[in-house]
Amino acid sequence: MGIRSVDVVVIGAGQAGLSTAWALAHQGFEPETGFVVLDGDDGPGGAWQHRWPSLTVGTTHRVHDLPGLAFEPDAGNLRAADVVPAYFAEYERRFDLPVHRPVHVRAVSRTDAGSFLVRTDTGDWTAQAVVNATGTWTRPFVPRYPGQETFAGRQLHTVDYGDAAEFAGQHVVVVGGGASAVQLLGEISQVASTTWVTRRPPVWREGPFDEEAGRRAVALVEGAVREGRRPGSVVGVTGLLTSTPYVRDALDRGVLERLPMFDRITEDGVAWADGRFVAADAILWATGFRAALGHLAPLHLRGPGGGIRMDGTHVAGEPRVHLVGYGPSASTIGANRAGQAAARSLRRLLRPQGELPRSA
Repeated sequence: MGIRSVDVVVIGAGQAGLSTAWALAHQGFEPETGFVVLDGDDGPGGAWQHRWPSLTVGTTHRVHDLPGLAFEPDAGNLRAADVVPAYFAEYERRFDLPVHRPVHVRAVSRTDAGSFLVRTDTGDWTAQAVVNATGTWTRPFVPRYPGQETFAGRQLHTVDYGDAAEFAGQHVVVVGGGASAVQLLGEISQVASTTWVTRRPPVWREGPFDEEAGRRAVALVEGAVREGRRPGSVVGVTGLLTSTPYVRDALDRGVLERLPMFDRITEDGVAWADGRFVAADAILWATGFRAALGHLAPLHLRGPGGGIRMDGTHVAGEPRVHLVGYGPSASTIGANRAGQAAARSLRRLLRPQGELPRSA
């Protein structure tokens, strides 16, 4: 198959990729000839299709509507891994989005002509611009600690979690201070004994997480990416909500008493420098993710500190390389806004005298 050419290649078909695709179509880019979406998964749903079975719509931080189609699940107790992929599939069908899958993007590089070459396992594409929307799910992060390789029990990351029942009767050390850590700790503690460890004391937030709080959180992450620092997650700077049922239950049962991070791992547990020791059958690393950007390495986007300096949704100095779902847009509502901003920017750049949007 020869090299195919389009104006814009969108990489990834999660919330960020689909919102960008919708916006590109509404900015006058034609599907297949003006833009395509390359997705590495076998089916629709982005990272949602891989979430643990016990995660329900009601226990997520919130699934925000994609632009143009309301998300209206029948009940909050339905599995997110079923409901959200079905919603994404309907979204792709409803708006006839040109999603190609499974397509694994291997590398993105510049051509001598000034465009981009997108190499994949199913053939190559050239594009005038690239929107990366690959999220983080494929890059789980596990920190390194002395003795980690000697642990005789099971070590797993959030992405490997299936069901609390597999830990019945064991003692599990849960590592991490985010919402996923708290939720899984609550589940596991109903069938096993647990120890919770975090690098920093958890910050609890009373009441609802309103728009003003959301804007403040996004501003903190935006400041980081403007300066080229590695972004934290938007969720990570909001604090943990005490108003959610699973948190209230765990607090009532006393399982959310945290310990500071241990200093080393032994064959049968974790140990601190002050002599404290906790025996463990399993260590669950709920320690987050890193942005999946390895395929962009040939573009040399990272600065000396390892971060990527951003100007809005595009890489600073690279107006034709947009990162949607990165940094401040790494949330469902943030991805929607960023996708539309990227599409508007690319229309102005690539078609300054071009077509009007197909609709408002």
